[in-house]
Amino acid sequence: MTKTNIDQLSSFVSIASTSDGSIRPLQFWGSQRVGLSHTNGNQYSKQERTINFTRSDHNKSTKSNMISIVYGRIFHWVALFFVGIVLAPCAAQTPQPVQVFILAGQSNMEGQAVVDLAGKDYNFGRGTLVKLMEDPAKAPMFAHLKGSEGKWTVRDDVFVRYQRENRSLLAGPLAFGFSVYGDVHHFGPELQFGHIVGDYFDSPVLLIKTAWGGKSLYRDYRPPSSGGEVGKYYKLMIEQVREAVANMESDFPATKSLGYELAGFVWYQGWNDGVDPKKAVPEYEQNLVNLIHDVRNDLKKPKLPVVIGELTGPWVKAEGGWDALRRAQSAAANRPEFANNVCFVPTHDFVRKAEESPNTGHGHHEFGNAETYFLVGDALGKGMLDLISK
Repeated sequence: MTKTNIDQLSSFVSIASTSDGSIRPLQFWGSQRVGLSHTNGNQYSKQERTINFTRSDHNKSTKSNMISIVYGRIFHWVALFFVGIVLAPCAAQTPQPVQVFILAGQSNMEGQAVVDLAGKDYNFGRGTLVKLMEDPAKAPMFAHLKGSEGKWTVRDDVFVRYQRENRSLLAGPLAFGFSVYGDVHHFGPELQFGHIVGDYFDSPVLLIKTAWGGKSLYRDYRPPSSGGEVGKYYKLMIEQVREAVANMESDFPATKSLGYELAGFVWYQGWNDGVDPKKAVPEYEQNLVNLIHDVRNDLKKPKLPVVIGELTGPWVKAEGGWDALRRAQSAAANRPEFANNVCFVPTHDFVRKAEESPNTGHGHHEFGNAETYFLVGDALGKGMLDLISK
């Protein structure tokens, strides 16, 4: 509160009743304590912070004295109430650091969900976000994605940074536009994940996407602990995370002077390992365990919460090497060493039929179905909050 406001509040004047029915000023002084001090007869004097009301007649009845005291007490508490109202918003609050989450993977994490494209090339809009929101049964699930004026929601407390390969940097507040295409017609798991964690934290949130299509854990993301040549995209991922936090304040001025905390790592990947069932799939579990350890070591966060999203693809029930890969993802998360700080999030129930989706021939991209990607982001976010709250 400014000094002007305090002075205005200190000169607050109310009234007190006298026995003859007239009213006299009741003045409030703003010091440290409030109390009434009986001095002589019915005269009450200011003592530190006191309420003082003057009587000219020293023979007022006890009843009148009690009425005056009651009125004084009432106005005392009213005055304190107004002090609380004025001072409360001005109470000093310690700024909380920006909560930083890393969203890593391949084309699924890049974002393939379709927002509003239609026509023959997109199965006439089936499975797009716009079409899903026209369904009364499903619209409530997506209601927060549009404001009261019918415009798409843009959050001012969640930010996204995505440095695509050989393309321009994408950086800004959470909305559409952070898929690999860089347009407002697609989105990835970051959209609903950002809403989930953004609603949870009082502090700002930064999502760093490190995702490149067609990349395997076996080779491209190969972590140091797996031996052999460290994957180019493992090194690029770590490099981009460091670059993102170093440039956070310049990329997002709203985060200035807040600092940051690495809050979690999300891994949503697997297709390019699944197409190599003889080499990549048998090593997947151990490579994923090594990835978690090495990311934590390189980022100096030994207990960094990690969420592993199940490879979704086109199947509710996968078979052969694809099923083995899904089981390897779950097994890695359930290692005893990762108790309470790594979790596996099943996503197979989110698969929708090709004929109900915009990209009917892209099973490896979950057919571009907006509901699938929305639900994946939702589950990843809730899985992360479950770890954080432990």
